[in-house]
Amino acid sequence: MSAVGAIESLLFVAGEDGIAIDELANLLEIRQEWAFYYVMVLGQKLKNDDQAGLRLTVINERVQLVTKSEYGQIVKNYAVSPFATKLSQAALETLAIIAYQQPITRMAIDDIRGVQSSNMIHKLLERDLIMEQGRQNSPGRPIIYGVTNYFYQYFGLESLEDLPDIHNLVLDGSVNEETLFKIDENGEPEQKDFATKVETSKEEDLSEEA
Repeated sequence: MSAVGAIESLLFVAGEDGIAIDELANLLEIRQEWAFYYVMVLGQKLKNDDQAGLRLTVINERVQLVTKSEYGQIVKNYAVSPFATKLSQAALETLAIIAYQQPITRMAIDDIRGVQSSNMIHKLLERDLIMEQGRQNSPGRPIIYGVTNYFYQYFGLESLEDLPDIHNLVLDGSVNEETLFKIDENGEPEQKDFATKVETSKEEDLSEEA
């Protein structure tokens, strides 16, 4: 059995949840260094294969298989994704508040926006950009919200640290996908290459060890 093939299969099944390196090592019963090496080999293999529609990415220290950006539109069409249309101004403002202030309740979002946000929250939940993270330990135990792994994946982010400085954002109608998130010259979210997460020195060390 190929370790690289096994990792590819596991990542496919894991979907957007991804799998951490230590979990892969446990599943394959190998050392973490070798799990990292095989993940790196798979990432490079997919990157160099022009016929492959998938690539590797790392989100919150979990490895994921995702579609390459050039196939994004056809995947959206197949899934009839709501991302085929841009998010409204109100939805973007709501999403920005949740991204920066999570975990946060609907009432807190309403206070910041100055308007009722239930409809926007429902739309963002449908688009899998946010999720319920539990309930606040306060009277009424209101639901608290945060962003999903798909939020990071879609907007090409690895963590909340990649978001722009919150002090540069003003919810005055000027917030858009270009200012809030990283958008490339084609108007699509930038997708960071898995290779940027790879420590090439480890590959050299492991190659010598092999």
